[in-house]
Amino acid sequence: MTGDTALRIAIASYYVRPVGGVETYVRSVITEILARGHELTAVTIQSGDPVAGGAVPAGVPWVSGAGLTGVALAATVAALRPDVVYTHGLGEPELEAGLAARLPTVYFAHNYAGGCISGTKSHALPSARACTRPLGPGCLGLYLPRRCGGLNPLEMVRLYRRERSRQELFRTARFVAVASRHMAAEAARNGAPEDRVKLTPLFPPAMKPDPDPPPPKPPTGRVLFVGRITAPKGWRHLLDAVPQASAALGRPLTLVVAGDGPDRDAFEAETRRRGVPAEFLGWVGAAEREAEMRRADVLAVPSVWPEPFGLVGIEAGCVGLPAAGFAVGGIPDWLTPGVSGESAPGERPDPRELADALVRVLADAAHFNRLRVGAWESARRFTPAAHLDRLLPVLEAAVKA
Repeated sequence: MTGDTALRIAIASYYVRPVGGVETYVRSVITEILARGHELTAVTIQSGDPVAGGAVPAGVPWVSGAGLTGVALAATVAALRPDVVYTHGLGEPELEAGLAARLPTVYFAHNYAGGCISGTKSHALPSARACTRPLGPGCLGLYLPRRCGGLNPLEMVRLYRRERSRQELFRTARFVAVASRHMAAEAARNGAPEDRVKLTPLFPPAMKPDPDPPPPKPPTGRVLFVGRITAPKGWRHLLDAVPQASAALGRPLTLVVAGDGPDRDAFEAETRRRGVPAEFLGWVGAAEREAEMRRADVLAVPSVWPEPFGLVGIEAGCVGLPAAGFAVGGIPDWLTPGVSGESAPGERPDPRELADALVRVLADAAHFNRLRVGAWESARRFTPAAHLDRLLPVLEAAVKA
C-alpha cells in the first residue's frame, strides 16, 4: 500500500473476455492492485461471467452492469461503497458519465474515445498520416474527404455525437490516466484540465526483462512485424522499406509477420509479386512470439497512425530486440534513437526514411549490439511495480479531491 489505509476500488471495464490489450491490462492490474493490499471489485458491462470468461482473475468479486442505464449503473456501483472507481471504457458515454457524476472516478484513456470520430486518429488522404486536431465541428468537414473512417455520412454524424458527449468524462473524472506523453496532450486538447492528466506508462503483462543484458549475437537478417495487419499499421510502408534496406546493407533481409487482419491476403500477395523474402506466421501465442523476438534482429513498428503507446516495443525490449519505426503517438516514449532503436520522422511517414532507420540499426555490428542492450535497459523501466507506484497515488488523490 502507498498510504496508511487500503483503498476499496471498483474497476470497471466493458468485456467479460480478454479480447484485446485493454482487457489484458485490466486482468493484470487487478492482480497487482490486490498484491498491494487493496480491496477490489470488478464491474463489467457485457453480459456474462468475467471470471469464467477470463477477464477477471479467479476469486475476485464482480458485479454486472449489463443492460443498465447510466443512473442505474452508478447506483449499483455506489452500493459497493468504493472509495474510487477506476474505469477503462464502458461502451456508451452515458454509463461513464453516470459513474463520474456520482463517484470519485479515474478514467484511463487507452485510446482515442472522445478524441476522434472513427477512433483511428489518422486519415488516408492526401496521404496516410496521424491527425493532431481536437475533436470538434471541423472534423465533420474533413472526415469524408480525408477518409478518416467509413463513407456513410449518417454513421459519421452518429459517431461524432457519441464521441463529443464522451468528452464530458475528460472534465468530470477526478483524473485522466494515460500511458504516454502523446496521450496526455491528446486528453488536454479534448477538454481534460492539464493538472488532472496523469502519466502512468504501461507494462507488458506477459513478459518481463531478461535477468541479464543481452550478449552480442550474429545477425539473422530477420525483420519482425507483430500485430494486426491493417493499413494504419503501415504494412505497405514496411514492404517498401525492407527491400531498400536490404539493398543498402548489401545482404538479404527476411520479413517475418506475426499477426493477422483484413489486409493479410494483400500483404502476402504483394510480397510474392515483388519477390520479397517473407514468412507469414498468423497469430502466435506468447511463447512463440517471444521465440520470434529472440530470433529477429529488429522489430519493425511502421505504424502511420499514432499508437497510444505501442506495448509491443517494450515486449521486444525485454529480450533485447531493438526497434525501428515512425516517431508517431506514444512510440517516442520508449523508442529513443541511438539508444533502444532508430526512428523515422512521423509527420509524413516515408518508406525511404523507415528503410534508413532499419539500416542504422543493422549496418554496424557494435552499434547493433549497443542497441540491443539499450532496448533491454529501456524495457526495465516499464514494470508492474513502476506502474503501480504511479497509479496508486492517483487513485488515492481522487478520493481526497
